[in-house]
Amino acid sequence: MEARAAFALALAAAVSLGLARFSYALLLPPMRADLGWSYLTAGAMNTANAAGYLAGALLMPAALRRWDARTLLLAGGIGSALLLFAHGGVRHDAGLYALRTLTGMASAASFVAGGLLAARLASSLPAGGRITPGLVLGLYYGGTGLGIVASSFIAPPLSWPSAWIALGVTAALVTAITAAWTPGLKAPPIRGAARAPAALGPMAWMLAGYLMFGLGYIGYMTFVITLLREQGLSSGVVIAFYVVLGLGVVASSWLWSGLLQRWRGGQTLALLNALLAAATGLLVLSAHPAAVFVSGALFGSVFLSVVASTTAFVRHNLPAALWPSGITAFTIVFAGGQIVGPSLVGWVADGSGGLVRGLGVSAALLGLGALLAMRQRALAS
Repeated sequence: MEARAAFALALAAAVSLGLARFSYALLLPPMRADLGWSYLTAGAMNTANAAGYLAGALLMPAALRRWDARTLLLAGGIGSALLLFAHGGVRHDAGLYALRTLTGMASAASFVAGGLLAARLASSLPAGGRITPGLVLGLYYGGTGLGIVASSFIAPPLSWPSAWIALGVTAALVTAITAAWTPGLKAPPIRGAARAPAALGPMAWMLAGYLMFGLGYIGYMTFVITLLREQGLSSGVVIAFYVVLGLGVVASSWLWSGLLQRWRGGQTLALLNALLAAATGLLVLSAHPAAVFVSGALFGSVFLSVVASTTAFVRHNLPAALWPSGITAFTIVFAGGQIVGPSLVGWVADGSGGLVRGLGVSAALLGLGALLAMRQRALAS
């Protein structure tokens, strides 16, 4: 029962991030060529998505006081599916900005609710069981990789409008499976919980390190496919790269579950940010296929575990009544970084250094995030 529920939550993450957000990297090159976008405009589309995600995250504490988390999870999945489908019928920038914004809002509802359900499921597991709390959290965030792998096979053979429609249909089918496999998951509204968020001061270094992650990782995930195509890699190699990256996300469930369970402070975030900086820097330094695949495998096996590390931090350091506001605080920081990151990298890339210089900025931000997170200590029990 626990294993099926954990996998169903992973499928929800596949929709909210894998299909609704990270499929955009695959569709950006044909959309940019067809619609005449600059790098700044291409990045601004993901900025709009992140702004919607931030708006959705800001609304989640109030929503979680009124509705069950599973209801919000499924509503976000259905909304994401409908919005992805609608992308295929729009060619004007204004309409696409609106759709990317609304998709971000739907994704936030699903992702925050799913993170809360995963934390509740992790805490309900018997001690010494085959499925550990760290594995449940890792599976949830690692499920995004399933969406990345699926989009790698769905999008490239199709025109970009048809690809969006196919992604919407896939998201609807996956959300139906999530609904069928999670009837026993309960996270009822916490009507008596304090309306004030968890105290942020004691978590300041963790939040700062996570902000740098949001700023840095999104440049890679927005522009990496465009960079590889500009460097002359074949379509087959590019697709294989993104599949490897997605499989790395799935594998991260097992790679880092022990650290998510063991460390209560900022050590996990610091280590993972440093590895992401190395993966991004490798792609900046070399376009050799071997370097490209090592970068993708390393980046994929790490970046969603950074998100899992913040949920683990909340679960380790805050009482259960403050989990919704704690998870939402990190989600807001995450979204804030993503709002600035794509446009920043796009703006740098429109200059003389191109995308290589833009991703160099991403690598530097991730390195800074590692240094900041190292200063975070576990909170007093």
